[in-house]
Amino acid sequence: MTLVLDASVVIKWLFQDPEREDWTSQATALMGAAVHGEVALLQPPHWLAEVAAVLARETPEHARRDVQLLAQLGFAEQGGGAVLTRACTLSIELDHHLFDTLYHALAIEHQATLVTADDRYYRKAAAKPGILHLSDWTR
Repeated sequence: MTLVLDASVVIKWLFQDPEREDWTSQATALMGAAVHGEVALLQPPHWLAEVAAVLARETPEHARRDVQLLAQLGFAEQGGGAVLTRACTLSIELDHHLFDTLYHALAIEHQATLVTADDRYYRKAAAKPGILHLSDWTR
């Protein structure tokens, strides 16, 4: 199984605070599944920059270290014209930011599944193929 994880899921690996973030146990289990090769991860090229922006704003004292740790994980990245075209289509259809639709477009184009904890995006995109809310993910 190949998964695409948006920034809302990756951030939960680093914050690890159930008081602050819902579904941290699911996010941690998902990270474990990826590390143990139970799932393959595929990310759009902007994923680390988006996560870094959140880290710099929310946890500046740890942001540089956390970005280095994430970069060392070596997740496969993929993009290209077909992904960008589909992301534009999703962005227009769903009236949603392109950076969020890039994750979903990548999943659709590669017959993968986007896992998101972004409730707003999930509500808009749930009828589309290739998307799963983090709260519904099981190992």
